[in-house]
Amino acid sequence: MNTKYHDLYKEIFETFREYEGTVIEDQINKLREFDSFLPPSQSFFIVSNTTKNSFEFVSENFEVVLGLEIDRMINEGINYWFSFIHPEDLEIWLNIMADLMLFTMTEVSPEERPLLHYTWSFRVKNKKGVYVKILEHQTPTFFDEHVKPVMGVAQLTVLEENQHSPMVATVKKLNANKEYETLFYKNYSQKLIATDLSNRELDVLRLLALNKTSKEIGNQLFISSHTVDGHRRKILKKLDFSKTNELVSYCMKNQLF
Repeated sequence: MNTKYHDLYKEIFETFREYEGTVIEDQINKLREFDSFLPPSQSFFIVSNTTKNSFEFVSENFEVVLGLEIDRMINEGINYWFSFIHPEDLEIWLNIMADLMLFTMTEVSPEERPLLHYTWSFRVKNKKGVYVKILEHQTPTFFDEHVKPVMGVAQLTVLEENQHSPMVATVKKLNANKEYETLFYKNYSQKLIATDLSNRELDVLRLLALNKTSKEIGNQLFISSHTVDGHRRKILKKLDFSKTNELVSYCMKNQLF
């Protein structure tokens, strides 16, 4: 496994030792599964505070990956970050945040909210003036009196340069087997990718792309291997896949990891 990848985790856990032994640690460690798909050398961590529109922590790789300034990110907060988000993506990004919080506060019980995991994508301009696609995975770490997430730790990964792919957002819940189950999925791009996959099929698809067997997927999602095989057949029929690398490509394109 990439040494830089280990360093990213070492840095976040040494800074926030209170994460150790909690569901936050479980969620951050889940990202290790995607080492073969997401480039770890192109990732960095941030801890955001929405009550202050600030960032409590920005990992060292922020400057390595984007060439932007950690001190300004921490001192100037969200205004500094907003100045680098693509103008076409900023309004959509704000809509995504509103939708995710509305879903969280109306569709998820307060007891389950610490188990949630959010993902979304957007474009950011790096030091070279080139817009790069970012995939953000965020886990809530602190809640207000209404059990609304107000602080979160996030891993952001640069996926590509100079390519406008769909802006997608998801909400997943970590189940008792420490596997994610999709609760919410939405593609915010004008040109929607044609798909009518259910949330359960999206979960099966993501695990298939990670080379999990039907038995392993069934155990992780609390369903039978026969049910998994049924979902697999439906997915292949709907998306016309024949190879695992096609599954991986689809998951990457639609930010299912």
